[in-house]
Amino acid sequence: MNLRQLFLVIFLLSAGFTYGQYTTLYDSYKNEGEFGIAIGGAHYFGDLNTRAALNRPKFSGGIYFIKQFNNYIGVRVSGDYAFLAYSDVYSKNETQKRRNLSFNSNIWELSLSGYFNFFRYIPGVSGYKFTPYLSLGVGVFSYDPYAYLQGTKYYLRPLGTEGQNVDSSKKQYGDMAICIPFTFGFKYSINQNMNVFAEVGYRFTTTDYIDDVSTTYAGPDAFVLTHADGTQEVQYPAYYLQDRSYETGAPIGIKGRQRGNSSQKDAYVLFHLGVSFNISSYKCPTAKAVNPSQL
Repeated sequence: MNLRQLFLVIFLLSAGFTYGQYTTLYDSYKNEGEFGIAIGGAHYFGDLNTRAALNRPKFSGGIYFIKQFNNYIGVRVSGDYAFLAYSDVYSKNETQKRRNLSFNSNIWELSLSGYFNFFRYIPGVSGYKFTPYLSLGVGVFSYDPYAYLQGTKYYLRPLGTEGQNVDSSKKQYGDMAICIPFTFGFKYSINQNMNVFAEVGYRFTTTDYIDDVSTTYAGPDAFVLTHADGTQEVQYPAYYLQDRSYETGAPIGIKGRQRGNSSQKDAYVLFHLGVSFNISSYKCPTAKAVNPSQL
């Protein structure tokens, strides 16, 4: 055997040994799941942002846990916070600018989703460190729209700005709703224990009142209280928050005039960057039984 043949034999033996090591690693590695933390931005879509503009992002953050059933499929439990806010002053529509409504809201969300990795993902192993992923599920969230009048903060739901407190045909909306979170992202393992990821998650919701705007104006008379002696009292601050067009010109909020679009629910989106930590285990190779007679 010459030197070239010797090198070839050594190379083949080394390659076979390395392949055997990786095969054992792939077969023995078990991805139990991961937990992560993220921060980023959030944006609202609805009656004040009808063109789905992304011009006023706000802060968002969240945590999650994924239970992995195999290297591809799992279930994800997430808790997220988002601050949403928008104003008609940002609109390019002149009618909306005249309407002059605005809101702020804190969103607290808890969701459960199915989770899917597109590629086989084995953290720390070359060739298996990266995968796109998606998740789809259902969640519940709380919201609390509020606005400022002369520098003072007022929560809008108790005020019944569309006449919910005086018109029996208009039911008061709640402070919680259902959402359908759809998330797409990418993750990369820095090492066996840690990953970095980037994702975008869109939330379809069952409410049209994240912004406190949905149907029609109740009219100014709905916010004027008439006493037994015939004297009238303006209900402050509801009177001034239900129609703020007086700040841009003549008031437009007459009874029955369209205030929002109730045929389309509000929505929001989260943009997150974060880190996650893997929970993994390794199965011990099964030892083969040896026949004593063969010893």
